[in-house]
Amino acid sequence: MGDAGLLSPVTVGHDEAVTDAAILDALVTAEVALVRAYGAAGLAPAEVVDEIETEFGWAGELRGCRGHGVDLGALVTASVSGGNPVIPLVRVLKDRVSEPARVWLHRGATSQDIVDSALMVIGRRAAIQVAASLRHTEIALRGFARSRRDEVGAARTLTQHAVPTTIGLRAATWLRGVRRAADRLDATWRELPAQLGGAGGTLASFVEIAGTDATTALPATFAHELALAAPDAPWHTTRWPVTELGDALVQAIDAVGVIAADVATLSRTEIGELAEGAAGGSSAMPQKQNPAASVLIRSAALRAPQLGATLHLASALAVDERPDGAWHAEWPTLRELLRLALGATANAQRLVAGLHVDTVAVARNLAATHGLIVAERLSLVLGPRIGADGVAALVAAAGAGRDLRQLVAALPEAADLDVDALLDPAGYTGLAAQLVDEAVARRSANMAQNLDADHGDSEEDA
Repeated sequence: MGDAGLLSPVTVGHDEAVTDAAILDALVTAEVALVRAYGAAGLAPAEVVDEIETEFGWAGELRGCRGHGVDLGALVTASVSGGNPVIPLVRVLKDRVSEPARVWLHRGATSQDIVDSALMVIGRRAAIQVAASLRHTEIALRGFARSRRDEVGAARTLTQHAVPTTIGLRAATWLRGVRRAADRLDATWRELPAQLGGAGGTLASFVEIAGTDATTALPATFAHELALAAPDAPWHTTRWPVTELGDALVQAIDAVGVIAADVATLSRTEIGELAEGAAGGSSAMPQKQNPAASVLIRSAALRAPQLGATLHLASALAVDERPDGAWHAEWPTLRELLRLALGATANAQRLVAGLHVDTVAVARNLAATHGLIVAERLSLVLGPRIGADGVAALVAAAGAGRDLRQLVAALPEAADLDVDALLDPAGYTGLAAQLVDEAVARRSANMAQNLDADHGDSEEDA
């Protein structure tokens, strides 16, 4: 059965696009797409193209081949001896078509052409889903930040109270990270190229079959059949399509990982400022409301960077015209990274949509230091009047339990100041409201357009 997700709950229900069955579909799709490219070039007879399309369930450039009937289990077993699944797959496909059609299957191609192209097909489909989840999370964060724009809370640095901030600004900070990750992923999946280079990246076999002019155009035609970008050249050992996709996926998981880390911290019993809308329970402690979605997202965020690093290591060791192991190491690594991104971003979408703020806890924590949350402001305003030592003595006295308002009001140097306004945390949030407004306003005009485009691709891929 393999990995059904028993030990990876963050991915359960979200990884259909990257299963072994989906990858097999993409491999068959790549083989059929090459035949269609030959047909579009006027090389493969129309009846051959029709036979192969019909036999293997071709359903269009975005859907590819479904219901092709290739036995996944048998193919897995047969893949070991050759080191990749394409070698036995080609034998299976050729056995199912007529002699004239058999000639055109896999003609001129090498296994890497098919595997790399199939992984780009899978990567594109999964990345579209991830980007859509990020866009929906972005929308939810815009609403959350707007609604909490002026709610003052404690900012924390190195785990300690620092200065006042707003709940809206914290959400706007999350929003900016999610938006940038979505932008990068959108740009990345649109550039994922097909691979067509032949045995050594020279396309010599295709030139022999089709001639120089037809071969020059063939990679772009092949890419079109797969809904991928046209490659500017074979990239057998130039692995930027894999590493750039991997980097964009890591960034996406990082962006939602930050949200999950903050929610998990702020939902601690002794803090209690945030809570998930559908918290999890405990097998032993019935009083607990665990931040289950945050925990799952964090599990992905802890795993993803190492997977990205593995892709770069494999890329750096992509020697000769086809790597001896580095290429093979990419396959499960990229698949797992796609899987984590699908699960983490889907869970983040759910998390943000149900996020709850306990305003009483926010206010309680803000007041926990009895006014010292504005100590920086006191230093700036009173420092020129009573000196740094005077401010330090004032803060020390307040920290020891003295009433800060009374201490400030008793200073002759503060006689002209509005002490209540000086100590009001809401009066020391700087540009927080402006920063929230800017974050919420940006991209609002074309958000619907982006989501419509992504949804259309997802619908075709479904």
